[in-house]
Amino acid sequence: MVKLAMVSRPLAETDLRLARQLGMTDVVTTMTGVTMAPERVQAPGWAYLDILHLRKRVEAAGLTLSVIEGYQLSDRITLGLPGRDEDLDRVCETISNMGRAGIPIYCYNFMAVFNWLRTSTAVRGRGDALVTRFDAADLANAPNTYVGETTDAQMWDNFAYFLKRVLPVAEAARVKLALHPDDPPMSPVLGLARIMRDVDAFNRVLDLADSPSNGITFCQGNFAAMGNVDVPNAIRHFGRRGKIFFAHFRDVRGSVPAFEETFHDEGKTDMVDAMRAYFDIGFDGPMRPDHAPTMEGESNDNPGYMVRGKLFAIGFMRGLIESIKSERGLRPS
Repeated sequence: MVKLAMVSRPLAETDLRLARQLGMTDVVTTMTGVTMAPERVQAPGWAYLDILHLRKRVEAAGLTLSVIEGYQLSDRITLGLPGRDEDLDRVCETISNMGRAGIPIYCYNFMAVFNWLRTSTAVRGRGDALVTRFDAADLANAPNTYVGETTDAQMWDNFAYFLKRVLPVAEAARVKLALHPDDPPMSPVLGLARIMRDVDAFNRVLDLADSPSNGITFCQGNFAAMGNVDVPNAIRHFGRRGKIFFAHFRDVRGSVPAFEETFHDEGKTDMVDAMRAYFDIGFDGPMRPDHAPTMEGESNDNPGYMVRGKLFAIGFMRGLIESIKSERGLRPS
């Protein structure tokens, strides 16, 4: 059965209370992975006791800490630069300590220099709620990053090196590595090759290493933005392989090179069938709402992650789950 999760970054007591009030069971939080200067520099590995304290705080609220996301990878790792082995030591230390502390899933991405990118964070959507938008045309005159240009071949080589080094550590620690798609899922972006941009790429990732620790974060909004992807069918495809470790539930309107995020009930995806697909594959991992509009009375200080849109999303998701349980006779009589 799907485990609804609340994201709290950084971990906050108000979020934990809210998760309990909403009937959620799991929590997703983050740990600092890189500093920006402008290149991303790997932070020290996280100590066992620090991770354990996070877990204990969540458990004290009657919840389960199931995912660490946001422990980002340095540019030396993603770009294959000198010093990457030292940075990989820090990543491996963190993963080992996650396992010792009983945190089962590490959600990561392999985007160099910057993470998810939007060209606008205040587009007016339904009822003047604020949504984010990406339009590649807005970047036509933008300079490249400090790196210049990279290629798909370079990035695949660097990813294979990363996986070969980190995967045995994750296996030993019994931690699942859940790879998130590139966002936006297109290439290049500001001169940087983005390789995790389509279904074929994720098939390739899984074929690189047949391991119980090698899987994906199925971010629905990213797969929807890829274009020509039937999201429910993609869920069933990767789910049949047993490789969806973590799910981000969100939606978009449009696809690359231009798309905008939406309320969870008004995007391009058949969200009922998407949730039904998770039931079809027997998904019993954590699922959290992702990127929701900023609603009336909110500041938009953290686009995509304000509270009211998240509350709407959680209610919508719970409604879908209860409806599907009812149609399948899974509700208690």
